[in-house]
Amino acid sequence: MNPTPKKIPELLSPAGTLRNLSYALAYGADAVYAGLPRYSLRVRNNDFDLANLAAGLAETHRQGKRLYLAANLMPHGAKLKTFIDDMRPIVELGPDGLIMADPGLILLAREQWPELPIHLSVQANTVNAAAVRFWQRQGLKRVILSRELSLAAVAEIRDACPDIELEVFVHGALCIAYSGRCLLSGYFNHRDANQGACTNACRWEYRLGAPAGDVPADEAQAGQGGEPDHRHEHADTEPAPARRHPAAESVYLLEEAQRPGDYMPIFEDEHGTYILNSRDLCAIEHVERLVAMGIDCLKIEGRTKSHYYVARATQAYRAAIDDALAGRAFRPELKRDLEGLANRGYTEGFYRRHAPSETQNYAYGASRNQRRIFVGDLSDAEPGWAEVEVRNRFALGDTLELMTPGGNRAFRLERLETLDSEPLEVAPGSGWRVRIPVPEPVGDGALLTRALESS
Repeated sequence: MNPTPKKIPELLSPAGTLRNLSYALAYGADAVYAGLPRYSLRVRNNDFDLANLAAGLAETHRQGKRLYLAANLMPHGAKLKTFIDDMRPIVELGPDGLIMADPGLILLAREQWPELPIHLSVQANTVNAAAVRFWQRQGLKRVILSRELSLAAVAEIRDACPDIELEVFVHGALCIAYSGRCLLSGYFNHRDANQGACTNACRWEYRLGAPAGDVPADEAQAGQGGEPDHRHEHADTEPAPARRHPAAESVYLLEEAQRPGDYMPIFEDEHGTYILNSRDLCAIEHVERLVAMGIDCLKIEGRTKSHYYVARATQAYRAAIDDALAGRAFRPELKRDLEGLANRGYTEGFYRRHAPSETQNYAYGASRNQRRIFVGDLSDAEPGWAEVEVRNRFALGDTLELMTPGGNRAFRLERLETLDSEPLEVAPGSGWRVRIPVPEPVGDGALLTRALESS
C-alpha cells in the first residue's frame, strides 16, 4: 500500500509594506498577511491604506497566491461602531480572509459577510481541541494555535480536529505574555498592546539595584515616562548591586535605563524571577514533523521587519517545506542562514523542552560562524555588473553572497566602483550607490549579503 500523501502546507509570510509583500512572494511564500491600521495589532509602521491594499491584493492574486488581512485587536466600544463601515470597502477588494480574535468583531463580520473566510488569531489563545471545535461551529475556516503548545499537543489537536485548517507560527518574535496579551506597554506608556500600539517595553534595558539607603515599599513605584530609544548604550559605571527590598525577602527593585531613580518592585517566587525579554522563535528543524502531522499553514512573524528579513526567512522555510515534502532530511545550513538575521537569540519556544546536543550552539543566541549581514539591494547594470544601493559597509576582498529568488551564490569581491566607474576600496554604508561585478544577472528582488568573520 502506498503511504498517504503529505498535505502541502501553506507558507505564510508577513507583509508590513508593499515592498515586503513583493519580496515574500518572490522568495516562495504561498500567501502573505497584512494588517489594517485601525483594527490590527500593528498600527505603527503600516502603509496599507485602501490604495495600497488594492495594489497588494491585485499583485498577489495575479501570481495566484493569497492575501489575508489582520483585524485582530480587542476593540473598545468606539471601534465597534465604525467597524462595518470601515471594512466594507476593504472587503469589496476581495481579500482571501480576515484574521480575527475578538468574538464581538467576529460576530459582526459573520453577520455582514457570511461567506468571507475568517481565521482565528493567535491572540484568542487556542490551546485545546474543544476550543478548536467551538470556533469551527461558529463558521471559522482556520484556527491559528497558541504559541504555548508543544509539538505533541499540536499533533493531538490535529488528530482530534481533522476537518478544519490549523496554522502555527514557526519563526519570529515571542511575547512575554500569553500569546501576546501584554500589559507592560500600556502601564508604562499608556500605549495599549491589545489595541496595536505596543512599544516593546519588555525589550528595554533594565538594571536591578537601588539608590543608597533603604527605599520604603510605598516609594518603589514604576516610572511613567515616554518610550525610550530602541538601543541603549551601556552605562559607564557598574550598576548597583542587586538589593532586596526591605519590605520582603522576595522583592527586588528594577530600574529602566531611561528612567533613573524610578524603582519598580520585582517579585520572586520559589521558581525564581523572570525579567521581561524573550528570545525569538526559530522552529525550522521542526518543519518536517509539522508537515507530517498535516498542519495546513506555517507562519512567519514580522510585519515590522525589513524586506531582507522577509526574503531570507521565506527562502529558508520554503526550502525546509520542499525538503520535507520530498522526503529529504533537514539541512542544518538552513538554520545557519537564519542566523544572519537580526535576532535576540533563537529558541524553539514551547515546541520542545530541551534542544539536542548536536544543535546546542543555536540555543544561546547568534551562531559564531557562517553568519551574514545584509549590505545592499541590487539591480542590473551593464552585463556582468550590478548597481548596489548600499545598506551596510562592505569592501574589496569581502566574501559576498548574491541572494535571488532562484538561489544564492557566494563570491569574492575583486572590484568596486562608483556609478561613474571610479575605483573604490570600501562602500561605507547607507546612502551610497556603487557598482560591483556579479557572477550572474541579478534580476528582480536580488539582495547582497556579506559574510562576517568567524569568532
